[in-house]
Amino acid sequence: MPWLLAALLVLALGGALLVQWLAPAGSKANPQDAAQVTAGKQLYGQYCVACHLERLQGQPNWEKRLPSGRMPAPPHDESGHTWHHPDQVLFGIIRSGLVPPYAPAGYESDMPAFGGQLSDAQVWSLLAFIKSHWSPKIQAWQQDKTRQY
Repeated sequence: MPWLLAALLVLALGGALLVQWLAPAGSKANPQDAAQVTAGKQLYGQYCVACHLERLQGQPNWEKRLPSGRMPAPPHDESGHTWHHPDQVLFGIIRSGLVPPYAPAGYESDMPAFGGQLSDAQVWSLLAFIKSHWSPKIQAWQQDKTRQY
């Protein structure tokens, strides 16, 4: 019987480590960390501003399809829906683009995957910069959503 308990313990530990390895846990994007926000601002200017614009306002008419059938870049300020998503989802979208599980199968988007260009720390800095533009109330709501995810 002790061998069964040991085997279950090893399986549980292995499963926990696998989950930790596959998905970033909790929030690593801190909008109160000035250094992280500053780094994120620079990255936003380099990688995001062309589509999501200077003040994070997104492209005009972002809720209506373009002639190509794709959606314009949404805002990342409070007028958009970015803050409705937990950090783990936002992290995944930046790293992988709008592909499953972050979008329906076959969904076409102009959002590129930045996983080959940005480190995990850089993605978290981008998110810290974006989150720094949200009110404390929205930050708290989104942080709670992140904890629950």
